[in-house]
Amino acid sequence: MQNFSELPISSWLKERLASARFSTPTPIQAAAIPQALEGKDLLATAQTGTGKTLAFLIPVIEKLLCQDSKGIAALVLVPTRELAMQVADQFNALRGRLSPAALVVGGLPERHQLSSIRNGARVVVATPGRLEDFLDRKHVHFGSLQILVLDEADRMLDMGFLPAIRRIVAALPQERQTMCFSATMEGAMGRLVKDYTRDAVRLAFGSTLKPSANVRLQAFEVAVDSKQDALRHLLTKEGGRCLIFSRTKRGAERIAKNLNRDGIHAAIIHGDRSQSQRIAALEAFQRGRCRVLVATDLASRGIHVQDIVHVINYDLPEVAENFIHRVGRTGRAGGRGVASTLFAKDQRTDLFELERTLGIRMERMRLGGDPHETGDQMRAGVDRMPSSPKPRLVRLPGEVLQAQMES
Repeated sequence: MQNFSELPISSWLKERLASARFSTPTPIQAAAIPQALEGKDLLATAQTGTGKTLAFLIPVIEKLLCQDSKGIAALVLVPTRELAMQVADQFNALRGRLSPAALVVGGLPERHQLSSIRNGARVVVATPGRLEDFLDRKHVHFGSLQILVLDEADRMLDMGFLPAIRRIVAALPQERQTMCFSATMEGAMGRLVKDYTRDAVRLAFGSTLKPSANVRLQAFEVAVDSKQDALRHLLTKEGGRCLIFSRTKRGAERIAKNLNRDGIHAAIIHGDRSQSQRIAALEAFQRGRCRVLVATDLASRGIHVQDIVHVINYDLPEVAENFIHRVGRTGRAGGRGVASTLFAKDQRTDLFELERTLGIRMERMRLGGDPHETGDQMRAGVDRMPSSPKPRLVRLPGEVLQAQMES
């Protein structure tokens, strides 16, 4: 499939896709959508930013547009509120005469969420915790459900949602279509989804254990007390949207405070921010009111913002897999991006271990001269560090899905 116009879907949905400037499908979309339209269960992995959300929304919308029945027909389970809101927004942009999706997430007033369900929403996009609560209080019923989507399924397992997912799935009809989409698929999650799928079509695109080839990886060695200067230098060079990752919530607050003090408008997202604060930060970043967003790893999966040109790892991630998902915020859907990582001299071994685990090589860069030099001096002193030996590839734990489709 070279164009969405080739899909066996309604002309109305084709027009909606065209008006939203969706023309050429990504490889995962080209492979998954026809299978899903036939009602097959799917177990699909692809690198972050390859268009998995549209790969399940198009079949869901097409199926519902062809029906006149009532009740909740599709449930999309996701790990974070931010991702739930973005999936719901994309559905609502394409839904046509269908009712808006019901958003069921924690941290927001439940009255509006319950109202959407009672007003006839055919699609529910939910995080497991709040949805389980609604089920326990008998506020939601899935007797008419036809499609279950597990999006970022491995992340939900990482976050401890396995008991909630099991209880939710137990409340669903056994006769249904199940689609599981993720950037990675670890062994435990692979076994879990097998319990919930039947003769699933398995799709795997590229290495889910490496960042996209569209992202240029570079690493800067800087003194710990010069990291903020190095950050300002990188932001001064780049005029587009930038996403900065901090390992801790306190660190994210400090980074954003210093940037705003220096006249660089930066928003913040982390677990201690209220939901209204997180929504406001994300909207400001999406709409261009601020071009810099500082986040913890909460955002490495839950934020899908187009045209992020630069991801900056202010701190090294705690686990190698988080590096993949951080970097996956840029270079999305065929675009190109840059990912910069700041590290101190005593973190050289940590950086090399990260590279060796993922089988990658970052281009070594140095902000040259005295580590205590000023920002202006650093801007004049960028040069290359000598290359270190090529790292040995060590695979992350996880199941390798069997069907490798040609892109």
